[in-house]
Amino acid sequence: MAEIRLQEGETIESALRRFKRKVQQEDIIKDVKKHSFYLKPGEKKRVKQALARKRSRKKYRRED
Repeated sequence: MAEIRLQEGETIESALRRFKRKVQQEDIIKDVKKHSFYLKPGEKKRVKQALARKRSRKKYRRED
């Protein structure tokens, strides 16, 4: 659970920026999206393989 405390003299905007950064660092959004719906084991495997293919293509393009 991401939590920040307002520091003395800190604006709401800067506190909100700190909160967003903390949420992003802790991968909370990614986790919520992952658990928002159920994937069958076979579908999960296909998604994982597709991401691996995408990463390898990206890596190959960077090498050229």
